[in-house]
Amino acid sequence: MECLTAKDRIIDSVKQVRNDSFADKKHFTEEQIVNSFLDNLLDFKKSLSEKSFKINELNKSLESLTWINENMDDDCLRLINDLIAAMKDYHSTLIRHYVNASILKDKGIAKDEIKEFKNSIDDLKEMFIDFESIYFHLPQIPGFKETSKELSLI
Repeated sequence: MECLTAKDRIIDSVKQVRNDSFADKKHFTEEQIVNSFLDNLLDFKKSLSEKSFKINELNKSLESLTWINENMDDDCLRLINDLIAAMKDYHSTLIRHYVNASILKDKGIAKDEIKEFKNSIDDLKEMFIDFESIYFHLPQIPGFKETSKELSLI
């Protein structure tokens, strides 16, 4: 077994530092840092746009449920109630994501994508408020069901 002297250990350390320093000078340039940041920013903006699109598609799908005029039995109303609870939970999760993203918006980064994301979240909230009204609050008002049926015929 070879015995390393203090001098040998120092020489090895010098070689390691020189090699690491050279590699970083060659491969960790300011341009690469900026490009990496911009790539990540573009990925973030794309991801946020895709999430907004997905939420908007969900909102369109849910909106079609607001026009169901047939008599809703208790099982259907329980399912609607479960759906409202799931929508509220999803909305809470999305709001937390928005709060995290809004830090970037305040710095002028991805402003349009974050604004669109917020709009889609707001539309989801409006949707579950509409569901509560349509299925649980408005039916208690005399004449609502008849008026609703008449409107659906238009």
